[in-house]
Amino acid sequence: MRSVIWLVLIFVAAVVAATAFGSNDGLASFYWNGWRFDMSLNLFLLLLIGTCFVLVTVMQAISVLTGLPQRAHEWRTARRDRTAQAALREALAQYFGGRYSRAVSAAQRALAIQSDTPAMAQDNDFTVLAHLLHAGSAHRLQDRLQRDQEMAKALDLAQRSPAARPVEEGARLLAAEFALDDRDADKALALLAELPPGVARRTHALRLKLQASRLAMQPLEAMKTARLLAKHQGFSKIAAQGLLRSLAFESLSSAHDIDQLTTIWQQFDPAERRDPFITAHAVRCAVQFGAANEARQWLRPFWEQLDELAVDERSVLAAALARCTEGIGPDWLPRLEAAARAYPADGAIAHAVGSALAQRQLWGKARSLLEQAAADSKLAASQRRDALLQLARIARQQDDSARAGEFLEAAAKL
Repeated sequence: MRSVIWLVLIFVAAVVAATAFGSNDGLASFYWNGWRFDMSLNLFLLLLIGTCFVLVTVMQAISVLTGLPQRAHEWRTARRDRTAQAALREALAQYFGGRYSRAVSAAQRALAIQSDTPAMAQDNDFTVLAHLLHAGSAHRLQDRLQRDQEMAKALDLAQRSPAARPVEEGARLLAAEFALDDRDADKALALLAELPPGVARRTHALRLKLQASRLAMQPLEAMKTARLLAKHQGFSKIAAQGLLRSLAFESLSSAHDIDQLTTIWQQFDPAERRDPFITAHAVRCAVQFGAANEARQWLRPFWEQLDELAVDERSVLAAALARCTEGIGPDWLPRLEAAARAYPADGAIAHAVGSALAQRQLWGKARSLLEQAAADSKLAASQRRDALLQLARIARQQDDSARAGEFLEAAAKL
C-alpha cells in the first residue's frame, strides 16, 4: 500500500512539474563587472535546488565529523552501562539461584564498572540495588559484618536521593528481615517503626511486624498486627482465626494475677471475647488465680445461647465451666438443668452440670450426670477421671466406702 502511495505522489509531482515548467519561457540573467549571463528559469531552479541539497549534505557531513569524539564517548559509556546492567542481572540471577558467592562477585563487578564510569555515577537506584544484592548474599553466607556495611551504604545512598525512595523502603524491609533472622526483635521493630505510614501498612511490612512482635513476646501488639493482616486478606479466614486464637492464648497466659488477666481480656476485640475457645482459655487462667466468679461471668453469655454453638464449642465451654464450679450460685441451676435436658447425650454437658450440682450438694442429680460422663468413651480422659473422682467424693459423703473405692480404682486406670 505504501508503494502505491509513493507511486501516485511521483506521478502527481511529474504532472505538476510538466504543467508549471513545460511552457516556461522565462530567463534568469546575471550581471557581473560588465558581463551578462543568461540561462533559462527552469535550469536556474534546478541548479538552485541542487546547490541547496549539496550545502545541506556538506553541513551534515561536517557535523558528523566534528561529533565523532562525542559519539565515541557515548558509545563507550553505553557499552559500560550495558556491561554493568548485565553484571547486576547476573547477581540477581545468582542470588535467586542460591549461588551467593557468585552473586557477591557479580554485584562487586557491577559496582566497580559504575565507579570507573563518571557518567553512571548519578544512577543511585543502580548503586543501591547492587549494594542490596551484595548485602543479601553476604547475609546468606553468614557474613554479618559485610552485610551490615553494604546495607549501611545502601541506606545512606537512598536517603540522599529523593528518586530512590522506593529503594530505601525496600532496603529497610530487607534490613528488618535480616534482624529477624538474627533473632533481634528490638532492631526489627525499630526499623519497621521508621517506615512511612503507607509503607508500614503493606502486607509484607505487617507480616514482618507480626513476626517481630511474637519474637519480642508482645502478643497483644502481635494481635493488633494480625487483625490488620486479616483485614487486608493477608491470611485465609481459617488461618487468621487460628493465629488470633494462638496469640490470645499467649496473651492470657502471660498474666500474673487476676487484675492483669482482666485488663488483657478487656483489650480484646468483641469478636475475640465471643470466641468460645478464647473464653475457655481465659477461664482456665482465671481459675488458676482463684477467680472462679469472674470466670463464670465470662461464660454466662455462652450458656444462655448454647443452641447457637457447634459441638466442639459446647464441649470446650462445658469443660471450662466444670473447672470453675466452686462457689457457683443458685442462679446458674435453671440454665444448667435446661442444658442437660437439651443435650441429654452430651458427655461434656453432663460433666459440667454434674460438677455444678455436686458443688451445690445436690447429690442425687449430680451422681447420675457424673456417671453418664464417666461412661462416655468420647469424652476426654481428664474429664472422665474428674467425674470419677467427684463420684468417689459423693460416695464418701454417703458413707459408701466400697463404691468410693471402685470409683477411685477406675480413675486410676484412666
